[in-house]
Amino acid sequence: MTDLVIRPLVAGEEHLFDSLPDPGLVGRAVLGETYAGGGFRPEWTWVALRNGVVVARAAWWAGPDDPAPLALDWFDFTDAAAAVELLRTAPLRAEYEILLPHGWRQDPAVRAQAQARIDAATAAGMRVLVERYRYHWTPECGLPARPGRLEFRPEPDDAVILDVLCRIGEGSLDAHFRAAAAAHGPVAAAQEDLDLLRWMPSPRDWWRMAFTPGGEPVGLLVPTRNQTHHIVGFVGVLPAQRGHGYAYDLLVEGTHLLVEAGADSVVAATDQGNAPMAATFARAGYPIEWERIDLV
Repeated sequence: MTDLVIRPLVAGEEHLFDSLPDPGLVGRAVLGETYAGGGFRPEWTWVALRNGVVVARAAWWAGPDDPAPLALDWFDFTDAAAAVELLRTAPLRAEYEILLPHGWRQDPAVRAQAQARIDAATAAGMRVLVERYRYHWTPECGLPARPGRLEFRPEPDDAVILDVLCRIGEGSLDAHFRAAAAAHGPVAAAQEDLDLLRWMPSPRDWWRMAFTPGGEPVGLLVPTRNQTHHIVGFVGVLPAQRGHGYAYDLLVEGTHLLVEAGADSVVAATDQGNAPMAATFARAGYPIEWERIDLV
């Protein structure tokens, strides 16, 4: 076997990344995205070459001002051993997100592509954390009427939001929160959520606390926007208020607020194991667009 060369790209080598054959069945390619249009940085883009031919590639992503990558956004290969070695060699660590068509396990070709990536990533030391649904609402789905059961108010104090996030985390079905809480404690896990929500470029004053007409706090709603989409960033109900279907009220309110802010579509996601939230999205008219596997 010829020697393997593993290195980052340098500016102007985008063609090298694009030279790897890609059937476009999983990952960013299923969105029709290209490396050049994805906001990737050459120094966070690594390739493995044999005899000058790219046999594996990986691109980590972050926002334009972030000092470290936030996600492994693109990873594929024609040589599995080289792919494993690439992930072990590159000095970059971030969650790996595999984007997949809905119902991907029913297509043998897609299933094989997904499993190959999972196998390579786990051989390099990662593990599957969770599978998620990604939703995409558009006006054609219908804008559900506000139920009118709750009152929504801005809350500018991050200390209040942090406390609410921590309390909502009690009994959470969210795999990311549970993993962070197990590793670092619930307050640190709530702080991670708050930091991510504050990282979004949309206005902070979009956030809403929900209350009953009698003034009892119900939960938190964060309609927001990332670099490409309007999104439902967070919907959470306090433990004492669960069992009344309030997550639906929060989701509907968030959809209305985003539409009022100019959104012509809204993206959202939840863990596949979070059956109550998945049912809430379905009730609100949010169709599943993609699935996603997160490895850490």
